[in-house]
Amino acid sequence: FHGQTIFHDPEKKISKQLGEGKLLSQLVKKDVIYDFRQKDLENNGQGAPLTPIFHNLLSRNINEKYQIEFPICFINIGGISNITKIINKDENLEAFDSGPGNCLIDEWVRKNSQKKFDHDGSIAKSGKINQLILNQAIENFKIESYKKSLDIKNFDISFARGLSFEDGCATITNFTAYLISKGIEYSNNNNDKLIKYLICGGGRKNSFLIQSIKDYLSYKTNISLELIDKYSFDGDYIESQAFGYLAIRSFLNLPITYPTTTGCIKPTTGGKLVKSF
Repeated sequence: FHGQTIFHDPEKKISKQLGEGKLLSQLVKKDVIYDFRQKDLENNGQGAPLTPIFHNLLSRNINEKYQIEFPICFINIGGISNITKIINKDENLEAFDSGPGNCLIDEWVRKNSQKKFDHDGSIAKSGKINQLILNQAIENFKIESYKKSLDIKNFDISFARGLSFEDGCATITNFTAYLISKGIEYSNNNNDKLIKYLICGGGRKNSFLIQSIKDYLSYKTNISLELIDKYSFDGDYIESQAFGYLAIRSFLNLPITYPTTTGCIKPTTGGKLVKSF
């Protein structure tokens, strides 16, 4: 049980999620593993991202079933976007948060309409990107280092203030795409070999966002972006399956985070096991 993150600050070694593991265990009369981030923070990690070790497992399956060569990369577009690069089969992986995923788009839509998100990117498609405001946002927000985890509160939509609903959505979506594309470029390391990037998370359903990412990367001939659904996985459930896998690894006292994924000083196991029944 992960819960909903409401505050995350690695420098203060605090990560708070809504939901009480002990109460859940009592209610459902099951062992519950929760609080996955704290041990990583205590080992000087960023507490995020946590899904890379599960991406590692998926990469082996995809490598064997579809003869896709390593490195294999995963782009998870949730509230925040993160990228995992699996270099080979031997748990040799790198990962980092790359910027906003759905968070800015969702916030704009919810504040300016009765809708909760931009279904298929249809609102953004109907608007026009304000290039001047977009360029200013890109100039004002540069990720200097990919060594820090990110929180939704690191971003805001104020740069789009004054734009129409549709134009604001188009501009914010394109800004999000720009930051994701920069993260992909960073992970690519000027490698000439074709690398497959598999997209999962709710953001993969926003076709305007995905096309915008592809447009920013159109000059890169060694990057292939595809939805993970093409490889017999449902992209809606990668995150939930990942935490099931992390729970078992925690139960077996196996590491769930690594120096190359969260910056922790050593491979670190995670969640707390509670049995309140």
